[in-house]
Amino acid sequence: MVKEELSKLLVDVKNDRITIEEALAILKNLPYEDMGFARLDHHRALRKGFPEAIFCQGKTVEQIAQIFSRLCQGRRSIIATRATREAFDRVKEIYPDAVYNELARTIVINRGEQVGAGGKVLVMSAGTADLPVAEEAVVTATVMGNTVRRVYDVGVAGIHRLLAQLALIRWANVIIVVAGMEGALASVVGGLADQPIIAVPTSVGYGASFNGLSALLGMLNSCAPGVSVVNIDNGFGAAAMANAITRMIGEVRA
Repeated sequence: MVKEELSKLLVDVKNDRITIEEALAILKNLPYEDMGFARLDHHRALRKGFPEAIFCQGKTVEQIAQIFSRLCQGRRSIIATRATREAFDRVKEIYPDAVYNELARTIVINRGEQVGAGGKVLVMSAGTADLPVAEEAVVTATVMGNTVRRVYDVGVAGIHRLLAQLALIRWANVIIVVAGMEGALASVVGGLADQPIIAVPTSVGYGASFNGLSALLGMLNSCAPGVSVVNIDNGFGAAAMANAITRMIGEVRA
């Protein structure tokens, strides 16, 4: 089906029946690939600017390897999240240049596509325990083509540590703030910065944090303007949103 559609589009473009822009618009809606256990969206890169990511949790090692093989096909940059070392070892048998970040639990194959606009993203964490989620955001924003810097362990329990980082806060186009417990760091940064703030609640904390629910509600109730919130532990989602913002900034500047 995909090959037939592509052949027809090429003929139509060659004979000036449609423009290249019209052909790209049609390609955005071409069919997915049915693997039986998964339906791969090969055209997400056209619609969203980056290929479909692989969420590894709940998938078998062999399923992950097969999805990598079909999605990447040796040409695309691919990121997988919530990946185990065992899954990485299997993927590396297919693509020797695959890279594993054990803290972030990500597998990346980087083919060098600059799908972002080279934006500047700052990832901040309240504590060291938040680093797995923060690193997932760092890896994702980096592979999408952004310049990423880190400021870790600057929670409000020692706010002087945060105030010493004002120069980096002002450097960024977008700031991702990762925090557990009560999630207060996002509001404080939102009061210091005029850039978009993407807050990520984490499931870190004692019993009354309710596995991240307290931080989520605290961030949603932030009195600081310009703070948006993604789901608990969703570093990938925060980085994808940051990339969407930096792409728009790049388009405006162009």
